[in-house]
Amino acid sequence: MDKTMKWSPLIFAVLAAILSLSSCMKESETIPTQKKKHLEVVLRSQEGDYWKTVKMGAEVAAKEFDVTLDFRAPGDEADVKGQIALMEQSIGSGPDGIVLAANDYKELSPVVDSAAERGIPVVTIDSEVSTRKAKSFIGANNYEAGQLAGRQLVKLAGTKGNIAIVSFKQGERNAELREQGLLQEISKYPGIQVIAKVYTLTDRGTADQLTQGIIEKYPHLDGIVALNEMSSVGVADAIQRLNLQDRVKLITFDSTSEELELLQEGVIQATIIQNPFSIGYLGVKNAVEASNGKKIPDRVDTGTKAIDLSNMFWSDNQKLLFPFIK
Repeated sequence: MDKTMKWSPLIFAVLAAILSLSSCMKESETIPTQKKKHLEVVLRSQEGDYWKTVKMGAEVAAKEFDVTLDFRAPGDEADVKGQIALMEQSIGSGPDGIVLAANDYKELSPVVDSAAERGIPVVTIDSEVSTRKAKSFIGANNYEAGQLAGRQLVKLAGTKGNIAIVSFKQGERNAELREQGLLQEISKYPGIQVIAKVYTLTDRGTADQLTQGIIEKYPHLDGIVALNEMSSVGVADAIQRLNLQDRVKLITFDSTSEELELLQEGVIQATIIQNPFSIGYLGVKNAVEASNGKKIPDRVDTGTKAIDLSNMFWSDNQKLLFPFIK
């Protein structure tokens, strides 16, 4: 009897520990795992260095804010109906938010309104949409970017001469704003004449062919301003093939690895760069905050900068040109 009584406290202690552990296990089992927020990212395209860099920025933000992403994009930037269909799929998947780089200013408005009606916040990046239902726009001021291109043209080609504008899509808002800014800037110089304007539909081969046609028709061409990435490299193809890099000054947009190489080779004289990494990053960041009910800014201007051989190796510019290289 004495022996049994001696061991009782130990037995009770063990039993108490087991019961306590069991209680903790049951308690932990009942705590639900919090589901990550999910965002849909609908881009104009997934091709080209520009959009790949936008995607990188979005992925970095997704990791930082602990959300999942699905990327969608039409096969062709000119495929507006295809992008609308992708937006409808994104809305139907019931995401916590959508990040949209719209292929058309007006045509994408109804589908953005539809998302808003379902309580899904939409943050637009790179290109705006004609609706007040979008929570925010993140991207460059394209009118000012056009003005900057005009200043570079005057700096490199002078205040007199014949120039051509190689745009990408008639009626596309980014294209229109860049063109308006460019024309406003060069209107200060009556000696500069715009003798041709063409649209490439963001196709490199078309840009090449149209540029060759312009040069054949106007052999005394002094400069060309190309208003987006694919138009830029297509124009450069034609100038290089015709060996006119020492005569025709070329101002481009964006900062693909190929454009930077052409800049060093003297085929391109200057390029207007945006900040695609920040555009992708801030698009996801603002969409997450909007999904949490936080107030986000109506507009975020991510800026533009003119890059040429004299400044492309500056450390600050290298960070813009290669944001994903540590």
